[in-house]
Amino acid sequence: MPSVRKCSRTGCLEPAVATLTYAYSDSTAVVGPLATASEPHSYDLCEAHALRLTAPRGWEVVRHEGEFAAPEPSSDELTALAEAVREAGRTDRAPAPAEQPETGSGRRGHLRVLPGRA
Repeated sequence: MPSVRKCSRTGCLEPAVATLTYAYSDSTAVVGPLATASEPHSYDLCEAHALRLTAPRGWEVVRHEGEFAAPEPSSDELTALAEAVREAGRTDRAPAPAEQPETGSGRRGHLRVLPGRA
């Protein structure tokens, strides 16, 4: 099963149900339903933190009205995860180039390239 995104607040382990985005040009913090993908300039929040969020003086908070609901995993996510696990378990595959140690540094790359299906 795909991993559940957690709240971005430090120390909070609750599942995320909302996404916080700042519109700096309008001095506005927008709290809406959980985005389909994690974005680098937005923050995932649990329900408690989404409901209690306050903004600095002079800023406005625009908040989604209604209940926040955790997204259901899609069959695409489950299929992709199953294929990744199957590929990782294969013993007859050659290591991808990113799995090779970097020349000269002795470090292994932190990213892997998975071969596509033809």
